[in-house]
Amino acid sequence: MNLYIGNLDYGVTNDMLRDFFETVGEVSSAKIITDKETGRSRGFAFVEMPNDAEAQKALQNLNGADLGKRQISVTEARPKPENDRYSNNNRNNRNRY
Repeated sequence: MNLYIGNLDYGVTNDMLRDFFETVGEVSSAKIITDKETGRSRGFAFVEMPNDAEAQKALQNLNGADLGKRQISVTEARPKPENDRYSNNNRNNRNRY
């Protein structure tokens, strides 16, 4: 199960995120999303957990928990839409809106 982590403290690292979620189960990947130009955290991340029961435990126990200097929000990640306005297929249409 893929989890979306919001309200992430800018000082949190991928390793810190992984360690935090490993307190409730196995983590396949932990990835903080960064700005492409500055490399700075954008304040959210994705954590993938292979065991759905452990991912549900993370949803229940870690949503609202303190990580760094903030209370994080943990929700199930939604699939990325295939045809959003910023997808590769529509990059040329970006300025039309």
